[in-house]
Amino acid sequence: MKLWDKGISIDKKIEQFTVGNDREIDIHIAKYDVIASKAHAKMLHKIGILTTIELEQLLGGLQVLENEIEAGEFVIDAQFEDVHSKIEYELTATLGEVGKKIHTARSRNDQVLVACHLYYKENLKLIQSKTKTLFDTLLHLAEQYKDKVLPGYTHLQVAMPSSFGLWFSAYAELMIDDVFLLNAALKTVDQNPLGSAAGYGSSFPIDREFTTEEMNFATLKYNVVAAQLGRGKNERTIAAALGSLSNTLARFAMDTCLYMSQNFDFISFPDELTTGSSIMPHKKNPDVFELIRGKCNKIQALQGEMLLITNNLPSGYHRDFQLLKENMIAAFEEIKDILDIFNYSIQQIIIKDVNINDDKYKYLFTVDNINTLVVEGQSFREAYQKIGGQVQNGTYVPDTSKKHTHTGSIHNLSLDKIRDKFPK
Repeated sequence: MKLWDKGISIDKKIEQFTVGNDREIDIHIAKYDVIASKAHAKMLHKIGILTTIELEQLLGGLQVLENEIEAGEFVIDAQFEDVHSKIEYELTATLGEVGKKIHTARSRNDQVLVACHLYYKENLKLIQSKTKTLFDTLLHLAEQYKDKVLPGYTHLQVAMPSSFGLWFSAYAELMIDDVFLLNAALKTVDQNPLGSAAGYGSSFPIDREFTTEEMNFATLKYNVVAAQLGRGKNERTIAAALGSLSNTLARFAMDTCLYMSQNFDFISFPDELTTGSSIMPHKKNPDVFELIRGKCNKIQALQGEMLLITNNLPSGYHRDFQLLKENMIAAFEEIKDILDIFNYSIQQIIIKDVNINDDKYKYLFTVDNINTLVVEGQSFREAYQKIGGQVQNGTYVPDTSKKHTHTGSIHNLSLDKIRDKFPK
């Protein structure tokens, strides 16, 4: 069944190519199409298109379908082009002529749009919640290990003293910036596009304010052309936000892999969280974090894909937009799993003692020692040259007693301030 069926058969090769794998993808938005259809039916009743009895029948039929979706029993058979045609078919099969009225005053274009908006809204909120869970975990670890020394590196060279508290809370605070972008993406999609129809509105006296309130959208996408132009723009905005969060997680995962290696040997994980080698019995591979890194890098590439599919398309609908759903939805499902497994795994981290007296960390405190000389009255340049000379001639002896007291430093993590900064 096709919503655009005019009784003319279509070439099977063309049909297979144009439908693609929409049936599999649309399972993810089925619930939201039902929610939007309920609101649409109530609006049609409000403006006199549906009788009270017809509305009750449609709402009852839609509730049955929603229950099937929630129970995992809803299937989009091969005879259907997408979830929208399946839902209309089921309503018609159950209710007869009444089912055929559900598509009045809307197009598949705004039907897809509003279902995607609702899916994006709910899942952006879910990602924010999972991000907050990981954020809380990291701040807890930062507090727990705030006094455990961790060498700091620049250019992968030993640089200055750091701590596990500083490391954990650094990534926690970075995620606040990611949530700012998730909030911006949420605000972008929290606008009701239903009623834009095929992109130019409808001659029916529809009440778009009613459906906006019914579906709990913050506002309406008023201009019907703008609503359709939002397709692609929404996805680019969301991809940027998911990419930002993925960047944070990928870099954190990379640190974790690096610090697990024998050359660093700062951390470890229980054997159950690592994998081995088929020929090297000593291996404890950080596969979880390597896969997190790789999956997050895939998500970061999504924005480029969204740009290339939609860039320079003229106004109005184009079938190119169909290609946005698959990888967009896949990215949402992936990032949710990544946040869950990251939070689960990082809680089991084993922090090792770092011997700062090891010769390879000898120069970790040169900057602190320069600063001590400055406090004692020397100019910075003079102090720098003095310590630098000691390094060069092999006479440098590190003083590890210096404390960093300013906000956000190794001995003043300001965890409460970071916690308070997370968007409410």
